[in-house]
Amino acid sequence: MSAFSIYGAGLGFRRELIPALKAQVPSVIDFFEIAPENWLDLGGATGKQLRGFTERYPFVCHGLSLSLGGPTPLDEMLLKRIKSFMRQHQVPLYSEHLSYCSDDGHLYDLLPIPFTEEAVKYVAARIRRTQDILEQQIAVENASYYVAAPISEMSEIEFIRAVLEEADCLLHLDVNNIYVNSVNFGFDASAFLRALPGERIAYMHTAGHYRAADDLIVDTHGAEVIDPVWALLDEAYKTHGVFPTLLERDFNIPPLADLVPEVARIASLQRAWLPQRKAVQHG
Repeated sequence: MSAFSIYGAGLGFRRELIPALKAQVPSVIDFFEIAPENWLDLGGATGKQLRGFTERYPFVCHGLSLSLGGPTPLDEMLLKRIKSFMRQHQVPLYSEHLSYCSDDGHLYDLLPIPFTEEAVKYVAARIRRTQDILEQQIAVENASYYVAAPISEMSEIEFIRAVLEEADCLLHLDVNNIYVNSVNFGFDASAFLRALPGERIAYMHTAGHYRAADDLIVDTHGAEVIDPVWALLDEAYKTHGVFPTLLERDFNIPPLADLVPEVARIASLQRAWLPQRKAVQHG
């Protein structure tokens, strides 16, 4: 689909950052990520600005509202629009959250799917249908959550592995989400990380969060990445190899110059494991 391959360190493409990026894209930024729902059918000056960037830099799409685990029918019209958007902008990869965010309407949060065999088959079928429509594999992200699903027949790691296998899809590994869940539910983040199927990883996220209490972290993407999450990212590279990794910053967005050091830190960790570097390549 695209002449670009995705590698190195990336940053979320936000409207607030466009003026600074137009002036100069820092050399440490290798790719951008975009939420397609926020840009579909966008015309005018902003649409032209986006096109100017996607023609010159690699992008990936990270969906917000497909609700792979939700009870409502899969939004195939949205998927067809996303497919068209990806073709228009030469975006090689689409990812979504392994969670749900809809019932009769959008719930405006990402909620945990019950860890059951029935849910594995249900979600995997929706992922396979998504892949059929997009005509390519997608990646699903391990989600953060705050209340355990009411029914569980397996652990979260068993559920993730089962869905990836049943759907034959890729993994979008978010190391901050592992850390958040490990604090909220009291498990070993390193053991969880090591148990993930590295051969299915497409790319990674790291981000900051808000600690509401000693045993409660909220995944806000609104602060700097903390040292334990940086350590977990380094361990991910050591364990699974170096994959494209994006800094998420969706709230309290500072000037671009303040984000560059964190992107540079991703790149620095990657260089330490450079012989293991992987790239996402399509088309």
